[in-house]
Amino acid sequence: MSSNTPSDDAATGRSARRPTSLADEDALDAFVADADAALVEFYTDGCGICASMEPVLGNVARAVDVEVALINPRDDPPLIERFDVRSVPLFVLFVDGEPVARRAEGFIPGDDLADWVTDHLA
Repeated sequence: MSSNTPSDDAATGRSARRPTSLADEDALDAFVADADAALVEFYTDGCGICASMEPVLGNVARAVDVEVALINPRDDPPLIERFDVRSVPLFVLFVDGEPVARRAEGFIPGDDLADWVTDHLA
């Protein structure tokens, strides 16, 4: 997974909103604290399904106007226990800095993930 930051898409005038890579628990806490709503994917290196979700997350971010990030809990093991990570990809939705929903079902189509986020933001 690579570190990406939002950039402007000159063709559409919209933000290219790509997932932000987070290094550790402190970065995660700061990221979710700064966002009204944030969707975070917990992944591991070498997980093909996890890698295939990165572009989907960018699409969800644009569709539902949430911040998105990626974090590898193996880089900061306390995250595994804190979020009870048993499989990846694990998606955790944060609202006002607090986790409000989680989903760990493998690959999730963008429309399904966007609907799930929207349902939990309502």
